[in-house]
Amino acid sequence: MLLLIHFPLDPASRKVRILLKEKGLAFDLREERSWERREEFLALSPAGDLPVLLETDGKPIADVGAIVEYLEETGSTPSLYGSEPRARAEVRRLAAWFDRKFQREVTTNLLDEKIGRRIMGKGTPDSSAIRAGILNLKTHLDYIAWLADRRNWLAGDNFSMADISAAAQLSCIDYLGDVPWDDHTGARDWYQRVKSRPSLRPLLGDRLPGAPPPKHYADLDF
Repeated sequence: MLLLIHFPLDPASRKVRILLKEKGLAFDLREERSWERREEFLALSPAGDLPVLLETDGKPIADVGAIVEYLEETGSTPSLYGSEPRARAEVRRLAAWFDRKFQREVTTNLLDEKIGRRIMGKGTPDSSAIRAGILNLKTHLDYIAWLADRRNWLAGDNFSMADISAAAQLSCIDYLGDVPWDDHTGARDWYQRVKSRPSLRPLLGDRLPGAPPPKHYADLDF
């Protein structure tokens, strides 16, 4: 069986977990605190990044982008990018939007400050970063609503890696209770559909000791 080395509130790890479920692939999980820089882990991921996928033969595949491409090339159907080149380009554009832009503007400012600093013993959160993250989050929620109002899913007619990438990031922020859902009903309706999918439900059971999520976090109906 496949083994995914991950951390529960790491968006990249969550992205691969959702993808594996969508592909119908069985896998086990092993939690890793990458910031501890264990030699055994660095031997698998020289960059020290999560997640790492261990194939059935024990060989590692590191880097979230490499893992996603590998699963697309070797995993079962359906493709989470689509079949038509222009549509695939739009999926890739939006996946990169959330993997990079949302990560930089929102996740780093909220998740890293509120949870990362505490579990890594790096002191108190930076309040200015948190304010920036909350402000940026509203812009991204507006964009999600704009997309969802014009398409069945974020990138088009079908659920895709764009939705997975967005959900991986947003589910971590929702764990913090920082998403103003009542002010962004378009984004909320899209996320409600996403978190009702069997591939996302296991993530809703994740818990960090001493940092429980809000009550609505695992509620499929908010």
